[in-house]
Amino acid sequence: MSLFRRRNKKSFSNKFRDLFWPRIGWRRTGRYYLLRIKHLPGTPYSIAAGFACGAAVSFTPMIGGHFILGAVLAWVMRGNLIASAIGTAVGNPWTFPFIWTGIYWLGTKILGYERGQELPAELTMSVLFDEPVLIFVPMLVGGIPAALLAWFIFFIPMRKLIANYHSHRRARRLLRRQYLDSQKQKIGN
Repeated sequence: MSLFRRRNKKSFSNKFRDLFWPRIGWRRTGRYYLLRIKHLPGTPYSIAAGFACGAAVSFTPMIGGHFILGAVLAWVMRGNLIASAIGTAVGNPWTFPFIWTGIYWLGTKILGYERGQELPAELTMSVLFDEPVLIFVPMLVGGIPAALLAWFIFFIPMRKLIANYHSHRRARRLLRRQYLDSQKQKIGN
């Protein structure tokens, strides 16, 4: 029996519900992920670049490939691969509708579509599967500049946050070492 295993296994419906509404709440979930990111091994650049790559990839229409694409991009930029996986959480069931609407709108503007030319009058699942180019190409074209912008928006504050955390952690370790040394000297006298 594992020490950290749940006593009662979660049902599928509870796991599914936690995807959309975490039992511990959104604030605590966000704090947990931030804490996990702060404790990752690596330099502030590598952690921030990895997270930013994962977040940026969430702004592309490559559904199902975000983890792989984020990891490849982080590897090329010498970013942290685990941070890139965490960064892909920016794209989630709550944010995807806004992201997809935004990148589709941006893609149609870049491609120069006229008003009403973007989508067929009746948008059904058969249209989506028969002619995926109608939706995918504008989303891809709009997703690239959005991903570049998102990379910078996430990288800059994340690097500063992690650098501050690392410097505070070094200072705490130094103070602890000085305190222990002073206690050893008191015992030795």
